[in-house]
Amino acid sequence: MKAMVLAAGLGTRLRPLTDSRPKALVEVGGHTMLEITLARLRSFGVTDVIVNAHHFAEMLIEYLKAHDNFGMHIEVSREDVLLDTGGGLKKVAHFFLNGNRDEPFLVHNVDVISTIDLARMMQLHEDKKALATLAVQQRETSRYLLFDDELQLCGRRSGSGQSDEMVRRAQNVQPLAFCGIHAVSPRLLTMLTETGVFSIIASYLRLASQGQDISGFRADEYYWRDLGKPENLKQAEEDYRKKVFS
Repeated sequence: MKAMVLAAGLGTRLRPLTDSRPKALVEVGGHTMLEITLARLRSFGVTDVIVNAHHFAEMLIEYLKAHDNFGMHIEVSREDVLLDTGGGLKKVAHFFLNGNRDEPFLVHNVDVISTIDLARMMQLHEDKKALATLAVQQRETSRYLLFDDELQLCGRRSGSGQSDEMVRRAQNVQPLAFCGIHAVSPRLLTMLTETGVFSIIASYLRLASQGQDISGFRADEYYWRDLGKPENLKQAEEDYRKKVFS
């Protein structure tokens, strides 16, 4: 199984920790975010990974080399200009289109940590023959994705008091928070008409408006934390000591 780890961000919210290293090499419980993410992916059968890099890219490359790629086949996609999630994924389309084009792959933000059952999520994705399946939870966030009763993506909501941006009709709407983890079918890569710097969420909304199956996977029962802020990193350290995750 293949996966992409999104690790190119500047990590500005984690300064000064990221003044001298990439966000992916910031530690939680004595382990870097990248090591934790790779270990999680490996435990679910992922063997081939591509990691995008920008901020201190050379340091990330040397780190992987020093750890023998953690026993996996890992390639690094260097971005001279940050391409955002969609642009970064489109740049590495060849990695997923070479070989078995029917096998879905995982995309995982490096700065999220969770106990989400990726095997269960991938099974749901394959059973539904979805184009993409997004791990989502019912929790507070500044940006919601909107799903219908069948957990089909139908729009988004940003900020308090903002009107919903709907791309598909839905009788009932569920506002859910995206977890930064997706299962993706390789055929999606051939449908990315956007170019340059763009968010994959924008592509998902466009494809949903065209009737494509962009599904949600409810992950409410699992531990999840965003590591992008110092206070969240501190809480994750406490959770690690309490063995909430390992």
